[in-house]
This record gives sequence, C-alpha cells and structure tokens, in this order.
Amino acid sequence: MNPEASALPAPSTELVETDTGTARISWHHAAHPRLVLALGHGAGGGVHARDLVGLAAALPPHGVSVALVEQPWRVAGKKVAPAPATLDHGWRGAWPTLCGPGLPVVAAGRSAGARVACRLAAELDAAAVLALAFPLHPPGRPERSRAAELLGTEVPTLVVQGARDPFGTPEEFPEGAYTLTRIPDADHAFAVPKRSGRTEQDTVTLITEAVRDWLRPLLAEA
Repeated sequence: MNPEASALPAPSTELVETDTGTARISWHHAAHPRLVLALGHGAGGGVHARDLVGLAAALPPHGVSVALVEQPWRVAGKKVAPAPATLDHGWRGAWPTLCGPGLPVVAAGRSAGARVACRLAAELDAAAVLALAFPLHPPGRPERSRAAELLGTEVPTLVVQGARDPFGTPEEFPEGAYTLTRIPDADHAFAVPKRSGRTEQDTVTLITEAVRDWLRPLLAEA
C-alpha cells in the first residue's frame, strides 16, 4: 500500500479576500505533501467538474495536496463569468494562500481556468502548468486562436484534451514546448458517448493517471 494513502487529513475550506471579491479554496490534503496542485474551474461550471473531483481524490495519496479554487464570481452566486482580466485578478489574489504551505505550486485549471493558469504562470512563478480542456478557440472559430497563452507559460506544461473537444481537438494544437495527452472519445467536459464503450470513470482514470505520471519528476525534485 502507498504509505501516503493512510490517514489523510480531512478536507478543509478557506475563504480568501481578493480585489474582485471572496474566493473559496477547498483543500484536499496529502498526509506528507511535497507539492500543491491549484485547480481553477471553467466559465460554465464550478469545482465539481468530474476531472477536478477526480484529481482531488486521486493525487493526495501520492504526496500532492490539491486546492480547488472557486473564483469570487462563483462564490457570490453569479451565473456568468466576468472578463478574463477579472479572472486573472481573482487568481492573483488567491495565489499567496496557495503558496502558504511553502511548497512548489502547480498552476492548473479547466477551460477558462486553464487559460488563467497559463497567462499568469510566469508572473506568479508557478512550478508548472496543467491545462485541462484548454479552449484553443471558440467552437467553429479556429481563426480566433488562444495558442499564444499556452505557448507563453515558460514552465513545464501538460495539456489534457478530449478527442472530440469543439474548443480544439488534439490535432489542432500547434507544436510547442508542452506535453499533450489525448483522451479518447471525450468532449470539452470529458464526457464520452455510450457507444464508445467507455465510462465516465474510465475517462477520469485516464486523466488522473496521466497527471500523476507527469507530476512524478516534479515530486522527485520537491
């Protein structure tokens, strides 16, 4: 048995004041943490997305404390995400708390949260970036590429992308200094059709295993 899997601390919640309102951090602690994975949510949902929940459950036994970061607009109960600059302010405001344990912090997020993590990685001195379902472009608008955000992280970066993501399939991504993991049959929410023969848990397992394996060198250095 993995020794990290025994006696994990109970999850905890922390409220953080930022320039754009109150953010909420849900901590899923490792027993002996060596790394923090800070996960932001997308514009269309919160921290209960299947990939975020899966990572929060799977990684603490491997020495990674997972912090699910709810942006102030979600904490305030609003339905529509604000402009990207406002999302960036919320992430900046939460960052000192995420660094509080004194461990390397991997900036991460899904969809809009992935864009925020990419945009601010260099500024905030993130150890690495995890981009889940990176929205390379709006659906049907490949000319409106956001590749520059992904290519500008300046740190090790992993993209986990569904094969059927209308915001950018793996084949659409440009060459660059990042790693890309393709999730078969998955859409932007990492949902898969029944005809694929895969289950939601199959997909979550692929995601968590890919992230765990990618984090292994960072854990070794921590």
